[in-house]
Amino acid sequence: MGIDELLERVRSGYERIGPDEARAAAAEGALLVDIRYAELRTRDGLIPGALVVERNELEWRLDPQGSHRAAEAVSHGLQVVVICNEGYASSLAVESLHRLGLYRATDLVGGFQAWRAAGLPVDA
Repeated sequence: MGIDELLERVRSGYERIGPDEARAAAAEGALLVDIRYAELRTRDGLIPGALVVERNELEWRLDPQGSHRAAEAVSHGLQVVVICNEGYASSLAVESLHRLGLYRATDLVGGFQAWRAAGLPVDA
């Protein structure tokens, strides 16, 4: 199986959301999680209020039962919106979060670039 097939299979297991839906979800208590690496965050900015967790730490920081969890990782029922740069790596990250029991995890279609293109807030 190639990466395109893998992405299709992974994405068929949950509903992805767009920038406006992600912003609305955050306003209702969802946790936006930015998994972009530091160079991209420095270059393009940050989504206000998003938790920054590099991809290699994601599972440890979001597992509500983990010893290294972020304070925001309060339950398996927490709605989490994973955001990468363009919406590819985030889909694979969501699959991993689902395996940890974070059944409401989803990702942002088009990633940070879609957020910014939609004219939503970005901190430099």
